[in-house]
Formats: sequence, structure tokens, C-alpha cells
Amino acid sequence: MFSNYSFTAAERFMRYVQIDTQSNPLSSTHPSTEKQKDLSRILVEELKAMGIDDAEMDEWGYVYATIPSNSDKDVPSLCFCAHVDTAPDASGTGVKPILHKNYSGEDIALPDDQTQVLRKTDLPYLERLIGHDIITASGTTLLGSDDKAGVAEIMDAAHFLMTHPEVKHGKIRLLFTPDEEVGKGTAKVDMEKLGAQFGYTLDGGEAGSLEDETFSADGVQLIIHGVITHPGYAKDKMVNALKIAGDVLASLPRAELSPETTEGKQGFIHPVRVDGIAEKATIDFIIRDFVTEGLKKKEDFLLSIVEMVMENYPAATFEFNVTEQYRNMKEVLDQHPQVVDFAKEAIERSGLMLKMESIRGGTDGSRLSFMGLPCPNLFAGEQAIHSKLEFISVQDMNKAVETIVHLTTIWEEKGADA
Repeated sequence: MFSNYSFTAAERFMRYVQIDTQSNPLSSTHPSTEKQKDLSRILVEELKAMGIDDAEMDEWGYVYATIPSNSDKDVPSLCFCAHVDTAPDASGTGVKPILHKNYSGEDIALPDDQTQVLRKTDLPYLERLIGHDIITASGTTLLGSDDKAGVAEIMDAAHFLMTHPEVKHGKIRLLFTPDEEVGKGTAKVDMEKLGAQFGYTLDGGEAGSLEDETFSADGVQLIIHGVITHPGYAKDKMVNALKIAGDVLASLPRAELSPETTEGKQGFIHPVRVDGIAEKATIDFIIRDFVTEGLKKKEDFLLSIVEMVMENYPAATFEFNVTEQYRNMKEVLDQHPQVVDFAKEAIERSGLMLKMESIRGGTDGSRLSFMGLPCPNLFAGEQAIHSKLEFISVQDMNKAVETIVHLTTIWEEKGADA
């Protein structure tokens, strides 16, 4: 099917990463940064150039487009989704993608910061990529494969399907979202407009991986109200909210329940932001557990720590606010096993070894699943994400394109009866 096809994913990707689309967790706007729309506009133009006439960007920066069905069967409509924003963890400004052809296993020192070195000892997936063409950034920024790799792969798959009408498929909806990295990727999705029955995000790691399970996630905001007076006359009066916040943080477990001490199916309590003055201090936490009921246990434990600390400051008060963020998508996907089964088959048809994984995080698919669109996560090839050492294999990206196309044909073959 692909023997004479010239893949475009890598070329698209190297253009897309040069567009700064970093999202902002402190913003209250949608999208959180207007610059994300710069890439969304380009995607609309490129989709229309393919002949996808209904491609559009809405006011929130979401891109919707349709590849019409060319099948006589009653095939469920599919959505393929990726996000355009990059993480706030490292700079996304002035990204310089570098193509390292025919990687031979050597260390790769990135030219703009020679201290940034890709080593197989630190990044063992590199061993699998010997002979591949690898794309990195230049050492001072992230690369942006999370998730511009997924964007480029979906765009290339769309290009393949539009230029190969002999490949039968049902209706396909494309969705590109802003603000996934700041937890708002589905905040303004119009599910009625999207009009898909099942979906797949392209936002995963190594080739062949399929993720049908995520953390369940809550956020906790602790607001501490101290007692403020002039510091020159504060004896026995002032209660410093910043010092209380410090005591709370110092009281968290050091050998367990943190991201740095957990792995696999273990959840955690993680402070992500501290802000304040002596009068009022705020600590934002994220709470994670693969079992939704486990969130409440961790929140109760955190509350007990706060209450214990506050006993030492009887004049101070606090607020403890819990916000639901997302839930483990496996709860939904188990009700629609064909969504995952067809993805497994598509990966195998692409000649890859299937690797089932659980995400120690979340994707747009987590929320979409609970919004009525069962949506596991497919590999995109991204590695060392959110860092200056981020890299990706061109061959892995091409395999992701193949997997998307195979998925559309499997649904056309079997989906009407599933």
C-alpha cells in the first residue's frame, strides 16, 4: 500500500516545530496563547490545498476537517486528534530542527548547547533507532514532537487518503486542539460539530505502543490566610502565610507519594506551584491515581497534613479546594473493546510489535472518552518530551502514518459489524 508513497510527515513536522505554540498555564483566555492559532491557520490552509474543503478554525483555535467516506458500508465515523501546543517546561521559541541521517549509535551533542547530549546510556530507546533518521532541536529549546509529531502524522495520513481514493474508509474527522499541555485541550470542543463515534489521539511514545489507560486526576488548591501586621510591631500578632506554606511542603512524605519516588501504577501528590505574600499564600497540587477512588484517599491524606500544620497556627485559616481534572479512560474503553482491538491490529499490520502501556499522565483522549468519544492513544514516536533532549525518528513517524491508514481500512472492513 505504501511502497510508492513519499511520506510527508517529517517535512511537515520540521516546518511546524518552528512555529512557537507554547501554551500558558497562568492564562485565563481560550486559547491560553494567541500564537497557537498561527499553526492552526496553516493546518487549515494545507487541508484545503488537499481538497478538504470544510477545514476550519473556530474562534477558540480548534481545527475541524472531514475526509468524506468513500465506502458503501455503514462505517462508524472516526476522529483522529492531536494538539498544536507545546509544554511550558522548556522554551518553544526559535526551535531549530536538525535532521541526523542514518544514526549510527554515537552520542549526539546539540550544537547550540554542547552540554545537551543524547546518549544511549541515558536514552535507551536510541538503541532501537540505529539506522534511522533522527530529528532533534539545537540544544536551547524543546523540539515540540509532543504533539506536533501527531499533528504532522495525521496531516500526512490525510494526504495519503486524499491521494489514494482506492483505499476504502468511512467518514474521518480531524481535530487539532490547543492547550492540551495546560489541561484545557477539550475545554471548547464542540462534540456535536465533531460528529464522530470513536476516536484516537496521536500523542504517544515508542513505535508500536498503544495506551488505553491513564491516571485519574484531580487538582487541589490550598489557600492559606495568615495574619498581617507591620513587621516592626508584629510580635505575637503576625502569622506569616508563607511560613505555613513552607511547613506544609516540608511535611509531605519524602520517600513515597511523589512523582520522583513512584512508578508504574503508583499515584502521587505533587505540588506544582507556590505563590503568595505574608498575608496569603497559595499552593497548587496535582493528585494522580489509576484508581479513581484512590484520589479521595490521597486528598484526605493531604488534608490531614494541612490540618496538622495549621494546629500550630491557631489564628490562621485555610481553604482546601478540589477540582476534577480528568478520569482514567479505561473505564470507558472497556465498554467498547473494538476501539482498542482494531488499533492493535492496525499496529501489527504496520509491521510493528504491539506494546500496551498505561499513561502516567493524561491526554485529550481521557476527557474525550468521558465526553462520549471513546479515544485511546496511539504512538507518535515522541521521546524525551518537554526537554531540550527531545528527539524523534522519521521512520517511527512514518509507521504512525501507516497505522492511521490501516485503522481506517480495518474500521471499513469490520466496523459496521462491530
